[in-house]
Amino acid sequence: MKFLIVHQNMPGQYRELLDWLIRQGGHDIVFLTQRRNYPDLPGVRKVVYRPHHNPAKDAYGLSKTWEEATGYGYGAAMAAKTLRDEGFIPDLILGHTGWGELLFMKQVLPDVPILGFFEYYYLASGGPVGFDPEEPVSEASPFLLHARNAVPNTAIQVVDRGLSPTLWQRDTFPKSFHDKLYVCHDGIRTDRLLPNPDIALTLGRAGQITRDDEIFTYVARNMERTRGFHIFMRALPRILKERPKARVLIVGGSGASYGKASQAEGGFRAEMEREVGHLVDWDRVHFLGQVPYPDFQKIVQISRCHIYLTMPFVLSWSLLESMAMQATIVASDVPPVREAMTHNETGLLVDFFQPEALAEQVVEVLAEPAKFAHLGPAAREHVVREYDFLTKCLPQHVAQMNALLPADRQLHL
Repeated sequence: MKFLIVHQNMPGQYRELLDWLIRQGGHDIVFLTQRRNYPDLPGVRKVVYRPHHNPAKDAYGLSKTWEEATGYGYGAAMAAKTLRDEGFIPDLILGHTGWGELLFMKQVLPDVPILGFFEYYYLASGGPVGFDPEEPVSEASPFLLHARNAVPNTAIQVVDRGLSPTLWQRDTFPKSFHDKLYVCHDGIRTDRLLPNPDIALTLGRAGQITRDDEIFTYVARNMERTRGFHIFMRALPRILKERPKARVLIVGGSGASYGKASQAEGGFRAEMEREVGHLVDWDRVHFLGQVPYPDFQKIVQISRCHIYLTMPFVLSWSLLESMAMQATIVASDVPPVREAMTHNETGLLVDFFQPEALAEQVVEVLAEPAKFAHLGPAAREHVVREYDFLTKCLPQHVAQMNALLPADRQLHL
């Protein structure tokens, strides 16, 4: 099989599928990306493409996203044309639709089927925009958001089949998209993500830590409002006060992945430190930054209580991964989380806007871990059943890919 995989941030959502294809062997895989520093993989030819153009500095807001997307799309298409002219014609194209890389692929490879990843349709209500009263919505927001949807509205016409990883994400898209989309998560390697009762680690200033320590954790790609960092920080003083031996490990960068970046000096972390810092015992707070994936696993495995907060938005891999590792999780009670977690069965849900309720629930878990010991195993059982890559998600993805391929080009599990 010849695959062309397109994602500007290699490997993106194709991490597990790409690993499986490599291990299967016998495939000719080209990965088209903008990520120059991603390491070379055996059996994969990485091709870095350049956007044809970027929006002008004075580009009007309503058209800026489309101008950027067409620049990405044309640049990716020209890279695909070079590959075609060199003799590489894929059997199947897999790619993320969100940035525009797939927009012109049919102009270059008209007979090659495309299976596109549809992550999110920008909503003026029902998503993160307008959810938090502390982030007022401008009168222009509905127009700007709908203008951004020019990209998926065009992409759905380009692809032969599409997928969304969760029902909530699928349902952000108009119903006219649904017949072309199937719902299946990227998949979690539950065979690799396991609980470890004997875990111990040394983390810089945090020193030596074992499962006997009263550790609670917060993880996000970046510490920002969309992932509830402000709610976590407002709950922190009470948690530390009521649990004087507890320590917190915080994983995340200081940038902004989603939504508007903080305008405060030092970013959003500094903004929240100025708000609650006088109430916090900083000797028991450990900011670890963005950590390697094996360290993330150990941090979750050693946690007595793991906090996952999000506005209604794309579900983080870290939630499902933490469930697979049997973490006792306190999470925000919003629709995308409720799709994956049931209160008092596989985790504990609290109102996103109630830092006092978050603190109270975390304190209870730290004080009485045995009372909640059933949640972790139940969470893992649920993720194995519904989100496991090898047994649940991969067979669905393979079936959908095979439906686009001729009989002599079928994938086999």
